[in-house]
Amino acid sequence: MNEANRFEAYDEHESKKGSEGSEGDDQEGRGQEDGSSGAAPEQGDPLHTGGDGGGGAPTPDHRDHPDEPPRIPLPRASVEDTGHPLPPLETPPPAPLVLEHAVLKSLLGAWALAACSPEETAAVEEHLGDCGSCADEALRLRGAVGLLHPPESLDLDPGLRTRVLESCLDRRPPRIPVPEWARPYDAETARLDALLRDMGDAEWHAPVRLRWFEADEPTSRRTTVAGVIAHLLSVDGLIALALGLDDPLGQAPANAPTPAGRTEAFWRGSHFPPTRSVRGPWREQSHDLVRTVSFTGGGAGKLPVSYGDFELPLRDAMLDRAFECWVHADDIAEAVDYPYAPPSPRHLNRMIDLAARMLPAALAARRQNGLAAPGHGRHLSVAGEPGRSLRLEIEGLGGGEWLIPLDSPAAVGSAEHEVAHVALDGVEFCQLAAGHVPPADAAAGQVGDREAIKDVLFAVASLSRI
Repeated sequence: MNEANRFEAYDEHESKKGSEGSEGDDQEGRGQEDGSSGAAPEQGDPLHTGGDGGGGAPTPDHRDHPDEPPRIPLPRASVEDTGHPLPPLETPPPAPLVLEHAVLKSLLGAWALAACSPEETAAVEEHLGDCGSCADEALRLRGAVGLLHPPESLDLDPGLRTRVLESCLDRRPPRIPVPEWARPYDAETARLDALLRDMGDAEWHAPVRLRWFEADEPTSRRTTVAGVIAHLLSVDGLIALALGLDDPLGQAPANAPTPAGRTEAFWRGSHFPPTRSVRGPWREQSHDLVRTVSFTGGGAGKLPVSYGDFELPLRDAMLDRAFECWVHADDIAEAVDYPYAPPSPRHLNRMIDLAARMLPAALAARRQNGLAAPGHGRHLSVAGEPGRSLRLEIEGLGGGEWLIPLDSPAAVGSAEHEVAHVALDGVEFCQLAAGHVPPADAAAGQVGDREAIKDVLFAVASLSRI
């Protein structure tokens, strides 16, 4: 055979071999599509034992067909298919303790203190459902534990700042001390600023309802937390004007000299409803007021501060602003569901004293408007003389006693001419003076002239304003 014939025979053999391989691949592919694995490989299959069927080196299928993916082995059998039991999901509960009555009774104290083990707790509680005497004893012990461990707020004590400052000032007095009559305002503005510091943007728009009494009728005005701070900023501006500082209203309108007028003018003058941005000007103004009265050395305490229809000396005006700051801070805390404590007893006592000193003038004004009974006796026009008096007793925080002259602001309260006696809690008295409690609902101990008592309670409520 010549060279050409040999090449033709080789080409014919290779083409025949390729056609047989393609048919095998097609059959294998159809078997995989049908979900079967095809015929079992025979011994000597070149895909498993080598290309020559003997013991030569194995020739994997991807060498002949490099474009095909490698075969994937079948998944391993699941544990459910082995026939073995599954492990338990949880350990069985321990067997309950069986204790005698005397032992269970001795465990009641530890159970009330939550000091028993889980098994002992279960045994005691199971016994309490069957034994009435032990159940009564357990209830009594649990109540006693509640008295030993009263619930406490996680918030810092509001008086902590005052105590820390007092301790520091005892060691090193300030170079420029704050006058005694300005300290309540300093403390209350600091407490309110601490409440505002952690408030989110949404809470500044929480609704707040300002309440007061006007013409013996409850009155209210709806605003927001930011609106309340704007109100405090505008009314504190009355003291700023008296001290020669800048007015937060700029050029204050001539027809708005009263707190209500200034507040309405401030709200109307804002292009948008007040936001948290009002906190900065309010805080800066309060700092300026305290700093300015401190530089005066306390000598400016008698400087008159005009409220439009009446005047107060600066020392009383600062107390008045401290009182309103606390009242509106409590309104804000209620709106955002946050606890807020009353002022310190010493500062609360001064606020109550201011209200008690303003009552005779309030009674006289109500009498002129026909809202109170006319006065009696010669004390109506005699200044400095004792007259009919009402004893105002304040209990609890800021407590004390005041004799309120009933017939004239110029008269002097006298125990010898006492015609009535009223007892009120200190915080409740302040709520009445703020217009938050109706006079008829004030829980007061009352003895003596009922008409005089009614006039005084309504006069206290008339001290409130927006």
